[in-house]
Amino acid sequence: MKPQAKKDFPWWLLATGVLGVLAYGAVLTSEVQAQVLLTLLKGVQITLFVTLVGFALASLIGMGVALMSLSGSLVLRQIARFYTEILRGIPILVLLLYVAFVLAPGLVAGWNWLAGQLGIEPIRVRDFSLLWRAILALTIGYSAFIAEVFRAGLLSVDEGQIEAAEALGLSRFQVFRLIVLPQAIRTILPPLGNDFVAMVKDSSLVSVLGVLDVTQLGKVTAAGNFRYFETYNVVALIYLTLTISLSLLLRHLEARLRERP
Repeated sequence: MKPQAKKDFPWWLLATGVLGVLAYGAVLTSEVQAQVLLTLLKGVQITLFVTLVGFALASLIGMGVALMSLSGSLVLRQIARFYTEILRGIPILVLLLYVAFVLAPGLVAGWNWLAGQLGIEPIRVRDFSLLWRAILALTIGYSAFIAEVFRAGLLSVDEGQIEAAEALGLSRFQVFRLIVLPQAIRTILPPLGNDFVAMVKDSSLVSVLGVLDVTQLGKVTAAGNFRYFETYNVVALIYLTLTISLSLLLRHLEARLRERP
């Protein structure tokens, strides 16, 4: 079998670029699609905000759950396993609806009970915005998947290096910060990047709550102008632009990490 070249010319990227230029050219030269694009661009900010905040929080929780799963405590390990297995078994859309209409009112009720004990002004369920309910749902859902990514990355580090570092007198935190994490991040970054791109796409589910992201604005626009073909073409084009751009950025970061000693 002929060995594969070290680095293929990115013909796929060239083809994607040409198709992208043609697609945006067709959109901008069409009065209807150009107006739809201007309308939908207002939702890109919400889409990116939901994704960035949700992913950052999910990564923090995921790291904590991963460390619990590798803890010496049986109780912490079992709690971490329970958390990941239960949440990975719930579809994101179902979790989104559950958080929005079950968990959020429960949290408000719990807060109001505590506020009553402390003499603090209670809040109403509608004060908990649907945007933050959506972010909370994505955070909870993706934290379980990210926890497994972190766990696998941390386990990939050679145990001998950890023992050598401890023998030199480094604390557990120093071992984690200086030895484990820098090596694990090379293993973690590709699947973590995949989860990030997946969250960009799954952020479209927040439209079921009426959050004005790209998908929701597309639904509203199509319902108003009845130009479903043109509207959803632009919706798909925006998501493709976001996901492909992010994928290229992540590949660049992976290549930079591989070049580092």
